[in-house]
Amino acid sequence: MSVFTSAELHYLKSQPLMRFASASVNGRPDVAPVVFEIDDNDILTGGFDITHTVRYKNIQSNPRVSVVVDDLASINPWSPRGIKIIGGAIIEKFNGSQRFRISPEVIISWAINDTTPGIPKMERRKIN
Repeated sequence: MSVFTSAELHYLKSQPLMRFASASVNGRPDVAPVVFEIDDNDILTGGFDITHTVRYKNIQSNPRVSVVVDDLASINPWSPRGIKIIGGAIIEKFNGSQRFRISPEVIISWAINDTTPGIPKMERRKIN
């Protein structure tokens, strides 16, 4: 069973970018827009050579990350929606290069599972 609801999976697969936040062991933050894909319960992201990124250096010493995928369903009325994932990241080899695998521990979504007009419903759940 997926950690994501069917509505969350549909939304994630419809979005081209996410923001990937990591921090150094000293707490210095970094955030970058990246492409991504879903692999069962995990988020995957790579690039041409991730070994030259701040994220790569951060995750080697501090694997705690957050990612956000969001957009505006409409600007009139104002309708933000999105998903924030908090979890751990590992660096893995894939097809001769390296990529990040992010495993969710907490999923926070707004206006994804409940699309009733008005104030977007925010949901937060821990993943065991």
